Amino acid sequence: MLKEKAGNVAGQIWNALNETEGMTAKQLKKATKLVDKDLFLGLGWLLREDKVSVEEIESELFIKLI
Repeated sequence: MLKEKAGNVAGQIWNALNETEGMTAKQLKKATKLVDKDLFLGLGWLLREDKVSVEEIESELFIKLI
């Protein structure tokens, strides 16, 4: 069940990032309307599959598609 949810959330995140040059975690959370735990679950999935890169810029996470 959680594995399926992770895949669905990862799809939401990918779709939100697809038309951008990247977003902060706060912007991505707002765009997807996800709670923190689901956002990070999906990001973990995408990181594992090498679909996104994440950097810390001025104490904020910046996420973009690879």
